[in-house]
Amino acid sequence: MIIAYILNSYPQPSHSFIRREIQALERQGLTVLRLAMRPGSAPLVDPGDQAEAGKTHYVLLAGPWHLLVATLTQAARAPVAWLRALRRAIRLGRVSQVGVLRHLIYLVEACYVAQRCRAGGISHLHAHFGTNASTVALLVQALGGPGYSFTTHGPEEFDAPLALSLGEKVNRARFAVAISSFGKSQLSRWADFSAWERLHVVHCGIEPARFDAPASVPQGALRLAAIGRFVEQKGQMILLQSLGEVVKTHPQVHLSLIGDGEMRAELEAAITDLGLQNNVTLTGWLSEAGVRQALAESHALVMPSFAEGLPMVVMEAMAAARPVLATYIAGTPELVLPGQTGWLVPAGEVGVLARAITDLAETPQPRLDAMGQAGRARVLERHDSDREAAKLATLFAAASPKI
Repeated sequence: MIIAYILNSYPQPSHSFIRREIQALERQGLTVLRLAMRPGSAPLVDPGDQAEAGKTHYVLLAGPWHLLVATLTQAARAPVAWLRALRRAIRLGRVSQVGVLRHLIYLVEACYVAQRCRAGGISHLHAHFGTNASTVALLVQALGGPGYSFTTHGPEEFDAPLALSLGEKVNRARFAVAISSFGKSQLSRWADFSAWERLHVVHCGIEPARFDAPASVPQGALRLAAIGRFVEQKGQMILLQSLGEVVKTHPQVHLSLIGDGEMRAELEAAITDLGLQNNVTLTGWLSEAGVRQALAESHALVMPSFAEGLPMVVMEAMAAARPVLATYIAGTPELVLPGQTGWLVPAGEVGVLARAITDLAETPQPRLDAMGQAGRARVLERHDSDREAAKLATLFAAASPKI
């Protein structure tokens, strides 16, 4: 079976779960054509991401001439379908936040993708995220190309379901996937009731072999890791403010902020203003091996986000047998169990987060080890990449037309 993955920018350091999913599907015997609109903007430090970039076909890098030819060829080949897709693109653009012109660009991309699908014998499209990648997939279907499915992650899709025409995308899809029960419930809010039976939960997966025999939590003063893009929704600023309270009684606490992004300068300024220069290290993006090493050197992961889907870094920390301190949002409570595998706190509360970090700092090492092992058992049971890919492969087989 040959399917195409439709992606906006790929690979990205924060989207390693897509790479793992594709590779797990290939181990299931599927052939996967990677079609991304553009390369990722962040530097690729992980060898796995670098290898994926070489396997990916970038639509916009084909150049204006090839895109124009694909559009004119599609219009001549199936004028009725092309006009139907044009009307749909205009209608979607009018309700969106990015406008009609952007959706006409999506239509051009869809014409090129449809051409590639015909040439490659593609029987099904799968998009990641309910944003522009799924719009392109929907327009390919309107052009007469293969049907599609898509995976929503959140929070972006759930922040603007009407502007993204999320309900229509679900209604027209062969099926739709959420990465948590919470995500499935959000899709149910916007989809027709008749489409609910085509909603499925397929978790993002980790590769258990990469977290074989994790070490016990280290001795000494509390070391925390926080991993993610430096953007408002990840809550790093709240974390720094909370840490400023914690160091008054636990001055040796250390935090590694792993990642990068548009808020880096603001975070650096906050570290200086709060006098945390000796307590916080900004590492930049790390390879997967580097992340595993950082987790091994930490007592726990802290995830102070305001909005999430179900963070991969939580799964990776639990697989590494590290407790997790996270906010009580979205799908996170489906994985982090307070008192058993970590701590859950309300989002945006500096004092509550500071008290939880203090509690973590004062928790004996044997207790942290026990919580870490409980979390490891839970994530390996629920988030094995091969097991989750097998679910997805079954859905692809059931949805694709029988030849």
